Amino acid sequence: MRILTIIHEFPPIGGGGGRAAYDICTELAARGHDVTVLTAHMDGLPLDEKQDGFRLVRIPSKRTEAFTATFNTMLAFDLAGLWAGLALIWRFRPDIIHTHFAVPAGALAFALSLLTGVPYILTAHLGDVPGGVPEKTAYWFSWLEPFTKPIWKRARQVVAVSEFTRQLALAHYPVNIRIIPNGADFSHLVTENVVVNQTPRIVFAGRFVSQKNPLAIVRVLSTLTDLDWNCSMLGDGPVFEEVKAEIDKHDMSERFNLTGWVTPNDVLKEFSQSDILFMPSLSEGLPVVGVDGLMKGLAIVASRIGGFLDLVEPGKNGYLIEVRDEAAFSSTLRELISNREHLLKFRLASLEKAKNFDIEKIVDQYEEIMHRAVKK
Repeated sequence: MRILTIIHEFPPIGGGGGRAAYDICTELAARGHDVTVLTAHMDGLPLDEKQDGFRLVRIPSKRTEAFTATFNTMLAFDLAGLWAGLALIWRFRPDIIHTHFAVPAGALAFALSLLTGVPYILTAHLGDVPGGVPEKTAYWFSWLEPFTKPIWKRARQVVAVSEFTRQLALAHYPVNIRIIPNGADFSHLVTENVVVNQTPRIVFAGRFVSQKNPLAIVRVLSTLTDLDWNCSMLGDGPVFEEVKAEIDKHDMSERFNLTGWVTPNDVLKEFSQSDILFMPSLSEGLPVVGVDGLMKGLAIVASRIGGFLDLVEPGKNGYLIEVRDEAAFSSTLRELISNREHLLKFRLASLEKAKNFDIEKIVDQYEEIMHRAVKK
């Protein structure tokens, strides 16, 4: 099957949604499908290349930062993508389009499908759903939502990465929505004996934006300075300097490692050396870093929101805490850091939980949907 994947941010640009799309494309290509990805360009990246068995075509979008997609860059992606996509479809002759995010890539897939007749399926990740990330998209959707309804209606199948995302979408778009979580490549699964570090290692990975709530990590850990721990925070974004200032304010610079923007492989490497994934986010779809955390056998302490409900079994492989309840985050982390035996049990339970997110099982479901969509 010839598959055209459309997404506005793809590694090394963007966050978890791009990483999820990358994993799906890699597995589809490994199964013999002819896969081409149409995505946004940024300075320093090739415009056209072969990568992990699939073709990657990048188009101008005025994007200047890996961690931030503005309304203007998303609009530029759609405008440039219309002509580039038509040319690509004329040459590539795809059987199906797989678009990630209803906005902006879904709008482009809708237009291309309307003009060429090529069907598409849509994967919704959360930020593309009204109310998913209100602090970022509430204003956009206040006037954009009516124009997005045809995107969801024309799709041969809509997929949501979590039940939370599905329910949020159904409140706005009365279409058939199937749940397929983000997956992970099991070649990275921890197989050696899991051992808790002598000094427990806490890790956060994501954009340094208000949605991810990285400042809370510093505030919470500042209440645990009587314990032995260290923390790596992987990523970059608008509040990076505020996080750094907060660390300095509490005189904890020797306890923290701020890496800046990193690749997905760097994240996996850091996770392999860590014990606890700490994610006090304000909103999430199905976070890829959460799936990676399971695969690397990390105990997970996260907000009781979105896709974390699918990743964490409270009291077994981690804890879910009410959003913004920093006192509860503190007491939970204190318990885990102080009890190595308890922490080890949680880590082993995460490895068992990871089996539900094997990328091969995930792509099995996407293959079935694509074959059915093409036959309609």
